[in-house]
Amino acid sequence: MGISKPHEIHITETPIGEVLLYQSDDGIVRLDVRLEDETVWLTQPLMAELFQTTQQNISQPVQNIYEEGELTEEATHKKYLSVRQEGNRKVKRNLDYYNLDMIISVGYRVKSLIATRFRIWSTRLLKEYVVKGFAMDDDRLKNHPVKGSAVPDYFDEMLARIRDIRASERRMYLRVREIFTLATDYEPTWSETSRFFSVIQNKLHFAATGLTAAELIHSRADSQLSNMGLPHHTQWGSYKFRLLTNVNS
Repeated sequence: MGISKPHEIHITETPIGEVLLYQSDDGIVRLDVRLEDETVWLTQPLMAELFQTTQQNISQPVQNIYEEGELTEEATHKKYLSVRQEGNRKVKRNLDYYNLDMIISVGYRVKSLIATRFRIWSTRLLKEYVVKGFAMDDDRLKNHPVKGSAVPDYFDEMLARIRDIRASERRMYLRVREIFTLATDYEPTWSETSRFFSVIQNKLHFAATGLTAAELIHSRADSQLSNMGLPHHTQWGSYKFRLLTNVNS
């Protein structure tokens, strides 16, 4: 394991951030992470305490993770200068801290009851992501962090991503098709149908993003990128383009 330059801050051996792994009354295993600068830093003894095992059972997986290239030491490891009171004197030592990436990787390799619960929790979330395409911590998103708390709030980011997904051209097309199916006299080839489609499409885009379809394209187009940088570029080959002109202009 390489040597990292210690950060010049004085701390005791305490976690930077916090990880709480527990099983609720309904039997569901939950993980509560309180972040500092969007990660958590724990020493090997603190990881051993988290997973309720020995430090030796932590140090070996950490070494294997680095040797196998699963994680890099530069991205997951820092040294902090610790000051401890030992008798009548203060002793300074450099302590090795590891971030959340390492904590998660170790959790998959350690054998203990708590580590097993951690894997149950993570597998449940991974399965939800694979099946549904998303995984959410509903309780965390419902409850705003306390004012002045170091816990970041990602609620606005979540809303922005949902708006972007709702504005997807495929999603808009499906929604308009659903509206058309309600009409008994719907005929796809009519010019009135095309105009109605355009109007409804713009209304749905505007409801989701505050922009019309043309404004969305204008805001996202980039002549320096392939296919102007517009979404779904991997599928452009299946599209047919037509030059449309306005005969009334």
